[in-house]
Amino acid sequence: MLMQCNLVLRRLRYALDLRNHEMIAIFKLAEHEITDEVLRALLLRDQDDGFAECSVDQLSYFLDGLILKMRGARETAPDAKPMPRVLAATNNVVMRKLRIALDLREEGLLELVELGGFKMSKHELSALFRKEGHKHYRACGDQVLRYFLGGLTKKRRPDDVVELEDFS
Repeated sequence: MLMQCNLVLRRLRYALDLRNHEMIAIFKLAEHEITDEVLRALLLRDQDDGFAECSVDQLSYFLDGLILKMRGARETAPDAKPMPRVLAATNNVVMRKLRIALDLREEGLLELVELGGFKMSKHELSALFRKEGHKHYRACGDQVLRYFLGGLTKKRRPDDVVELEDFS
């Protein structure tokens, strides 16, 4: 299950205070070209004229680019195989990619979810990052991702926080 990709993109843009040219550069880091016109359409709400549906592939490129921007490229041996690309097809993968990009540990994740308005235990949180099929794996619901993104907004933009419904 995946929260609407456009919504994730809009909320991340606001939380991280990114301008369009910065978002285009982030897509480019992941070797994905996107025009300002297409980006503007992706950032519109679904009821707005000109709205374009953000695909899982586009969201994945953005999150991969965000990891590269925030953490830098991964150092690998010259003869190593390239890592397979992981699509952000579930909220769990989105959370994992954001955890990597923002260099968050367990305590930081719990703090952001709590700032967003939800109390979660360490065990519940660790279940979100387990491999699918593991007996303790739990799917990350839309609400948990919303709480996380809301907490990220409150942490990064404490003076600008608006209601999260403004981004739905």
